[in-house]
Amino acid sequence: MDDVIHTHSLVKSFGRTRALDGVDLTVTRGEVHGFLGPNGAGKSTTIRVLLGLLRKDAGEATLLGRDPWRDAVELHRRLAYVPGDVHLWPNLTGGEAIDLLAALRGTADRRRRDELVERFQLDPTKKCSTYSKGNRQKVAMVAGLAADAELFLLDEPTSGLDPLMETVFQDVVRQMRDAGATVLLSSHILAEAEALCDRISIIREGRVVESGTLAELRHLTRTAVHVTAQHPVTDLAALPGVSLVAAEDDRSAQLEVDTSQLGAVVEHLGPRGVLTLTCTPPTLEELFLRHYGNELNGSRSRDDLVTASSAGGSEES
Repeated sequence: MDDVIHTHSLVKSFGRTRALDGVDLTVTRGEVHGFLGPNGAGKSTTIRVLLGLLRKDAGEATLLGRDPWRDAVELHRRLAYVPGDVHLWPNLTGGEAIDLLAALRGTADRRRRDELVERFQLDPTKKCSTYSKGNRQKVAMVAGLAADAELFLLDEPTSGLDPLMETVFQDVVRQMRDAGATVLLSSHILAEAEALCDRISIIREGRVVESGTLAELRHLTRTAVHVTAQHPVTDLAALPGVSLVAAEDDRSAQLEVDTSQLGAVVEHLGPRGVLTLTCTPPTLEELFLRHYGNELNGSRSRDDLVTASSAGGSEES
């Protein structure tokens, strides 16, 4: 079975609000799949349906070949879940909370648990009531990632972690993937998804609007090009697929090119005696903005999004 997660036309409503409006999502075995979208897009609702915490209203959903609602108990022995908003028992220490969660699963790998405690720099002797959000998140991270599971469902897992711990998290996820695990990573931190994910799905208003590898999706946006030549390059604006030409002088220009037309542009530039040519492929951020740009322009600037997507949270102390 290659598909570890499969949904088709998945629908879930809360009263008059349709949180999921026909979600089609496929995650194959052994991949890290990014599930991207802003708050309220339907990411957490989809994951809760897959966990068997919510019952779907319509459509199809299978997890490891099973029905997540009917076979929830069996499935939970084979998966691990890390939420982005963690509430712990205030009178337990972090170590006791991790061990309790492991006992509830019925499996525990003490060596793995201790390794992750050290890597995430968590003091397991402190009471949970004294932890910051970042340290509460570390408890959930250690408990989830230490599990001997086939599938990891990670819903905004690095919320509250500082950049150093985000790097540790990325290293751990890569190791899990190399060991054969499958990961569904729900996130709005674009840099994190771009660093980790084999494929991504972008969800908007309860529907998956794009899905594929980053290389497959990059055709949807333009490649940034900077050229300096011996002879004038002032005729670039007339070429098909070229836009946003900013001429620094008659021999230097910055432009954006439809990826499908990049070869033709390079061929056109050849006789001009190219001195430097820099091509920068579109980022995941640009793919994201393609679907949310109009909404974001009404509330936040592009620079605000870059800061939020790059930094995430940093509440840890």
